[in-house]
Amino acid sequence: MNTRQNQIFYKYLVSIAAAMGGLMFGFDIAIISGTVPFIQEHFALSDLALGWGVSSLLAGCMVGALLAGKISDRLGRRRTLLSVAILFAGTSLMTALAGNFTIFVTARILGGLAVGASSILSPLYIAEISPPADRGRLVAFNQLAITLGILASYLINYLFHDIGDDNWRCMFATGVLPSMIFFSLLCLAPESPRWLYQHGRIEEARSILTRIGGKTAAAQEIQAMKKAQRIETTPSGFSLLRPEYRRLALVGVVLSILVQTSGINTIIDYAPIILKSAGNSIDVALFQTFIIGFINFGFTFVAIFTIDRIGRKPLYLIGACGMAVSLILLSAAFYLGHATGYVGLALILMFIAFFSACIGPVFWVLVSEIFPTKVRGAAMSLTVFTNWAANATVVLFFPHVLKQFGGGTTFGFLALMSVFMAVFTWVVIPETKERSLEDIETLWADRPGSSGH
Repeated sequence: MNTRQNQIFYKYLVSIAAAMGGLMFGFDIAIISGTVPFIQEHFALSDLALGWGVSSLLAGCMVGALLAGKISDRLGRRRTLLSVAILFAGTSLMTALAGNFTIFVTARILGGLAVGASSILSPLYIAEISPPADRGRLVAFNQLAITLGILASYLINYLFHDIGDDNWRCMFATGVLPSMIFFSLLCLAPESPRWLYQHGRIEEARSILTRIGGKTAAAQEIQAMKKAQRIETTPSGFSLLRPEYRRLALVGVVLSILVQTSGINTIIDYAPIILKSAGNSIDVALFQTFIIGFINFGFTFVAIFTIDRIGRKPLYLIGACGMAVSLILLSAAFYLGHATGYVGLALILMFIAFFSACIGPVFWVLVSEIFPTKVRGAAMSLTVFTNWAANATVVLFFPHVLKQFGGGTTFGFLALMSVFMAVFTWVVIPETKERSLEDIETLWADRPGSSGH
């Protein structure tokens, strides 16, 4: 291969290595969906206890997200990701071998630490190592990997659902293999060049950037980092409280809440239950859930091919509006008694298609881009912690709310949240495509309502 081909190969190799964290993220949050009917019976769980069994992973995610940014700021992105890969493998095995519900929940919480950490570190690492022109597409690989993990877990759930009483244990145990692949690929990846620069290892950073984009591009990025470092010298400990960062932190928090309260993880985690409530048998519901996972995976390619052309903001608006329409129609179908069979499935697929083609990938790209380098780890921790907190709340109460209020009211509320998401995006979110991470700092500083640096 020539030099240019080597650069492209290396760029994609390290991005795929980091995106394996996204695959494990998707696998761990979705594998529970096919086990729900079986663990509810095995452990004799009430609806609220079942909600805790499912959402306990998310409690761990909140802690993992809160700690990962600070730990990776201190130890490095790559070293922290290697630890996360080991934790994924160990907790997959622990969940599979759980002898009682307490051990099961403990394993899920510990697994959540890994999911929460990877949800920050994988997109952050890819964003910090990517050339500006490719960053949207490469960070979107992380979302593609998430959807692939979800699809794989749905397929495993369907294939293993009738193998015997311990079928749910086998489902969880399959997570060990991709965890070890994740670890192996990370051994081939370098440290983040921006982390290296922040820690005074400038020539190491330059060498990695040169291998990815060539000497000219590396020199330009080093110069941009030097300029950004001169502009901002404040320690990052409590700098999110400073006026110039508060607005950005608030934007990240609101985006995180809206992406969860629009209902994506109610579909991902409870698809079999939703489809059963619409009148399907468990076999049919699990097969239809696999179709949902396939659509989720397939439509993510739309974002990969368009995010660096169309831009972040237009895709987010299209996604939010499309999700709102599909949820309004699903709500109406439940009210009118027409959510059974293919009608309910088609509307859920419509919702998933808009999310995976637009919202899912763009959300992770935005939260990996919008924060200044000096506070990126801490700011992403706050944003993703909020994301998991909102996720946990929605997932915990969803089975109870669905049973008490029915599908019409439940999905009507989720539709309203999608409408709010569209309005917030239109009013607040700027376009960031083809800008360096350092240029985006200036973009936010120049917007109305910002105090600037």
